[in-house]
Amino acid sequence: MSFFAEANFDFVGKRRIAALISIVLIGIGVASLIVKQGPRYSIDFTGGSLIQVQFPEPVPVDEVRQALNAIGYSEAEIQQFGAPNEMLVRIQNTGDSTAIQDVKEALRDRWDLVLRREETVGPKIGGELRGAATQAVILALVLILIYLWARFELRFAVAAIVALVHDVMITLGVFSATNHEISLAVIAAFLTIVGYSLNDTIVVFDRIRENLRVPSPRRRYAEILNRSVNQSLARTIVTSGTTIVVVGVLLFFGGEVLRDFAFALTIGVVVGTYSSIFVATPLLVEWEQRRPRKAK
Repeated sequence: MSFFAEANFDFVGKRRIAALISIVLIGIGVASLIVKQGPRYSIDFTGGSLIQVQFPEPVPVDEVRQALNAIGYSEAEIQQFGAPNEMLVRIQNTGDSTAIQDVKEALRDRWDLVLRREETVGPKIGGELRGAATQAVILALVLILIYLWARFELRFAVAAIVALVHDVMITLGVFSATNHEISLAVIAAFLTIVGYSLNDTIVVFDRIRENLRVPSPRRRYAEILNRSVNQSLARTIVTSGTTIVVVGVLLFFGGEVLRDFAFALTIGVVVGTYSSIFVATPLLVEWEQRRPRKAK
């Protein structure tokens, strides 16, 4: 990484372009959430029944739907899952334990299938899990704010929290735009993204604090911050690059069950690296530039 040892990119100078990119990405995600009336939740949060079956050979989705329509489950969601001869059937908003049994009997009447997985979550439990997941994310952000306020200053804490919210919002927007489900595993990925992004941001903030302690009357605040980001760039590239490799393996070879989790981490690592450079640090510059105006 010798190329980055003497890096001198003007990251802070491009902060308005980066802000425009972030606003556009978040805006697209929010628009998608509004149009779709919120994210697409899995049965972990909505309640319902799920069954994964394996047929002897690939079966058209229309034939499976006809079999379920005949027993009154016309609203069931059917999709190919994993191998070409495997399918996932979801029946939303029901805690009836007979739903899975009805589906299994209807399918076994027509095919010699193998049951791979089955789950049932009641609507009340699903709602409680959704509330608990939301509280977990909010509590994590509040505790991070308090920790950073104590370790650094208020402006550092606010900048870091804005960057973390930025990362979660973009990742959530990508999930909504691409019609991926929000499950408990994805919530775990979101919390992992918060921790990963925060770690990268704190490394940059530590370098900023060290450089600010060195007397340098000729250098402006923005220059010091920009130099700090460049000094941390090699570490950021190495960490993010190795993480992407591992997450990429999970994404492409981890199977369908881990795919949404790995997809969230992939988006989160990329966006988290971007925000530590183009969101958190530029916010400190903006904060500093507005302090004299308020003093007057």
